[in-house]
Amino acid sequence: MQLAEFLSSKPDQLWYLSKQMNINYAVSGLPWDEKTEKPWDLMPLIRMKQRFADFGLTLSVIESMPPSNKIKLGTPGRDEEIEIFQQLIVNMGAAGIPVLCYNFMAQFNWFRTSTTTRTRGGALVSSYDHRLMANAPLTEAGIVTEEQLWENLHYFLEKIVPVAESARVKLALHPDDPPISPIRGVSRILTSAAALQRAIDLVPSAYSGITLCQGTLATAGEDIPAVIRHFANQQKLFFVHFRDVKGTPEKFEETFHDDGQTDMLEAMKTYYEVGFDGPARPDHVPTMEGESNENPGYELLGRLFGVGYITGLMEAAAKMTPGSAAR
Repeated sequence: MQLAEFLSSKPDQLWYLSKQMNINYAVSGLPWDEKTEKPWDLMPLIRMKQRFADFGLTLSVIESMPPSNKIKLGTPGRDEEIEIFQQLIVNMGAAGIPVLCYNFMAQFNWFRTSTTTRTRGGALVSSYDHRLMANAPLTEAGIVTEEQLWENLHYFLEKIVPVAESARVKLALHPDDPPISPIRGVSRILTSAAALQRAIDLVPSAYSGITLCQGTLATAGEDIPAVIRHFANQQKLFFVHFRDVKGTPEKFEETFHDDGQTDMLEAMKTYYEVGFDGPARPDHVPTMEGESNENPGYELLGRLFGVGYITGLMEAAAKMTPGSAAR
C-alpha cells in the first residue's frame, strides 16, 4: 500500500510534516492557482508533479474535477465539459500521473448537515441527519431522477473511458456521500458497492475502477473487508480513502480512525491479503483542540493522528500477512 496524504499543489507545512512522517506519495487537486494556463493543461500538471518530485514525493492521484455539473445533469454544454475532461486525462497521461479520482454527485459534492458535532474529548466532526432535509426546497435543478443520472453517467463513460485507456490513466469512481437518495430532489445513484459495480460495468475497461471510500461504504452498511476483496479480485481497486463513521445513511457522524464501526485492522489485513499496492490516504479527520475548524475534515492535528494510526495498522498487517511488506 502506498500511504499518501492530500496535499496542496505548492509546498506548505503539511508537505514537510508528511515527509517527516515518512509519507512518500501525494494526492492533490488540480493546480487552480496557475495564472495564465488552465489547470488541466499539460504544463501546469507537469510543473506540479515536478514540485512534488523535487520534494521527494510521488504524485499518484489527482483528486479533483473540472466543471462537471452539466455532465451529471445532462444539460446543454455537457459535451464541452466532457472535452475538458478528455484534455485533463490526456495531459495526466503525458505528465505521468496515473490515477484520477472523480465522482458523479450532481449539484453538490459531499454533503453534511453539521460540521460542529462533538465527538471524543470535544473534537469536532461532520455529521448528517436526513430529517433536517425533510422540508428543504428543491435546488435550481428541480427533480433529478436516478434514471437520468444513470443515463448521463453511461454517456460520460462512453466518452472518457477510451481516452483513459489510450492515456493509461486509471479512472477511480468515488461513491456518493452521503449514500442516500434523494437530497433536495437530486438523486444519488452510487450508494452501495453493487451500484459502483454497475457503474464500472457500463463501459468495461481495465482503466475504469473505483475509489474505495471506507467511510461512505461503511455508512451504507457494507462489509468493508468483503468489498475490498470483491473489487481487488477484479483489479478494480485503484485508490482508498481510509476513514470511518458511526451510524446509517439516515444519520451518521465521522469519527477518529480508531473510534468507528469498522474493524480497521481487519480492513488493513485484507488490503495486504489481496496484494493492494495502490495509494491510500486518511480522510475527513476530526478537528482537534486549538484548531479553527475553518477547513472541516482537513485540519492538521487529526491528520497526524490518522497517519500514525494507519502506519501502525500497516506494520501490524504486514507482519500478519506472509510475504508482504509494510510499505
